[in-house]
Amino acid sequence: MKILIASDHAGFVLKEKLKTYLLKEGLTVEDLGAYSKERCDYPKFAYALAKEISRFPQTKRGILICKSGIGNSIVANRLPRVRAALCYNVRAARLSREHNDSNILVLGSAFIPFNLAKRIVKVWIATKFQGGRYRRRLNQIKEIEKEIALSLENRES
Repeated sequence: MKILIASDHAGFVLKEKLKTYLLKEGLTVEDLGAYSKERCDYPKFAYALAKEISRFPQTKRGILICKSGIGNSIVANRLPRVRAALCYNVRAARLSREHNDSNILVLGSAFIPFNLAKRIVKVWIATKFQGGRYRRRLNQIKEIEKEIALSLENRES
């Protein structure tokens, strides 16, 4: 499994630490920026990562980090096939995988110290989607995505 990771300036330090942790765990990691603590805007990084996950939802997962995590969540969840989950604890991360098959984990660096972030990421990566009634609900989300796409297509016609 390939893990994409991105942050803005506020998430940079946590991203760098998590990247090192993931590599030590033997995962393939692709860093999509930011590449320093210099002030930058989160939407371009969130969009770049979410676009890749949207294109390859079965083979890639992503981790986004900004100060609160809220902005990254808003951007990422605008793309089809993206299920970005903002998680501030291990239980939320586990449930986001088991029930929602989340493919992007969003973290808020202002609220999550590195040791907690490591535990959240470890559980999020290891947890499998439960399927069953949760698959039915994901299929409903897919239908909503199709309806939105059709609506946008009809507007352009």
